[in-house]
Amino acid sequence: MDDASAMKSADKKSPFFLAIAGNIGVGKTTLTKLISERLSWKAYFERVINNPYLDDFYADMHRWSFNLQIYFLSKRFIDQKKILDNNEPCVQDRSIYEDAEIFACILHKQGYMSDRDYDNYRELFAIMTGYLKKPDLIIYLKASTWTLITRIRKRGRDFEKSITTDYLHELNEAYDDWIRRIDGKINVLQVDADNFDYEKQPEHFEQLFERIMPFVKGAQ
Repeated sequence: MDDASAMKSADKKSPFFLAIAGNIGVGKTTLTKLISERLSWKAYFERVINNPYLDDFYADMHRWSFNLQIYFLSKRFIDQKKILDNNEPCVQDRSIYEDAEIFACILHKQGYMSDRDYDNYRELFAIMTGYLKKPDLIIYLKASTWTLITRIRKRGRDFEKSITTDYLHELNEAYDDWIRRIDGKINVLQVDADNFDYEKQPEHFEQLFERIMPFVKGAQ
C-alpha cells in the first residue's frame, strides 16, 4: 500500500454503531427493529428466546446468576465481534456494557453472585471489552418501574412472571448511575419511554428519528 492509500485508509471512518440501552420491558427490541428497517442497518437482537438459563435463573437466582451472565457476555461478545468484522452500520438491542454495569452489578449487590464469581466475571469483561469498538451513540430508554412492570405483564413471558417491582427499581437506579458515569465519554441520547409508544403513535418514532440523525450525519 502506498502512502496515499494508507492515508486514505486511516481517514476512513468506521460504520455507525448505535446501541439501544434500557431496563427490561422498556421497548428496546421494538425500537431496534424500527431503526433497522428505516435505515436498512444490520440489527443485533438480545438472545432472550431459547436462552438455556433464563427459566432456571428466575427459579433460583443464587444458583444460576453467574451462569446466566457468562452466557449473555459470551453471546454479546460474538455479536460485537461481528459488528467489527462486518463493517456495516448497525443497531444493537442492549449493549455488552449493560451486562456488567447493570445486571451483574445488581446480582452481586443483592447477594445472588458471590464475590469470587463477580471478580472473575469483571476481570473477563474488562479483557473482552478491551478489544471492542464502543458505540457511536447510546439511546437510553428510561421508564418508571410501573411502566416497566405493566409492559412485562402485557407481553406475558413465563420466565418474567417472577420479576418484582423492587428488582426493576434497583435496575433503574443502576442504569441512571451508569449513564451519569459515561456522560462525556460516549454520546448518549435519553428518551422518556413513559410517554413514547412507537407502535401505536408513529409520530413518536419520527420525533426520535429526527433527534438521532444529527449524530449519524455528524459521524460521516
